[in-house]
Amino acid sequence: MARETAVYTHGHHDSVLRSHRSRTAENSAAYLLPHLQPAMKVLDVGCGPGTITADLAQRVPQGSVTAVDASADVLTAASAYAAERGVENVEFSTADVHALEYADDTFDVVHAHQVLQHVGDPVQALREMRRVCKPGGVIAARDADYGGWFWYPEASGLTEWQDLYRTVARANGGEPDAGRRLHAWAREAGLTDVTASTSTWTYATPDERAWWGGLWAERTLAPTYRERAVGGGHATDADLERIAGAWRAWVAEPDGWQVIVHGEILCRA
Repeated sequence: MARETAVYTHGHHDSVLRSHRSRTAENSAAYLLPHLQPAMKVLDVGCGPGTITADLAQRVPQGSVTAVDASADVLTAASAYAAERGVENVEFSTADVHALEYADDTFDVVHAHQVLQHVGDPVQALREMRRVCKPGGVIAARDADYGGWFWYPEASGLTEWQDLYRTVARANGGEPDAGRRLHAWAREAGLTDVTASTSTWTYATPDERAWWGGLWAERTLAPTYRERAVGGGHATDADLERIAGAWRAWVAEPDGWQVIVHGEILCRA
């Protein structure tokens, strides 16, 4: 049976987790929300710090959410977050999406946000998500597309960042341009009732630029990414310092603007 072969590019530096903690069901899973019903049983794959998980759990108050992630440390934080919010209809467990340890036809909804770009075999992951989903249930996935990341003003340093990140992510076994591939992956996985959509995150105000650009300046220099980029022979320390400076320069641009395109699929099992 397939097992995870990819390496998680971002690591779990605080700058990464701050970004993850900003995600809500409204800003990251709006395409799924109309399909939730109060008594549904939901599997949240790759739940990270659990912010989306807790939102989903509150939308199925007579149901439950099972949240899984590859990192036990991340699950500890997610469990604490759910407890802080008073969300009780959720449980957490480690898992590999390529080989989920659940019986066929277990869940009404199987959801994954920013997961398939990081796994070694996204088609197998979708097959597993389908396997554990009840007939007539919903499989939902949303992923960014790093080739669909746009900014203004033009900045050669950010273009260098984009090219480097895509190189490093692929060297780690992932696919950073996952958003555009979700529909094709779903079809290859045998899903036939597939609705494809897109949505975006946009950063344009001074506060948004400071938060987003600051995160990426930090992430570029964070130890895990530095090891992936420099240790992997894809960049030098000087390259990373230059790229981090380009992020900080973009933050200071009064006309600075960025948008990230996300692909989404909503599939009926």
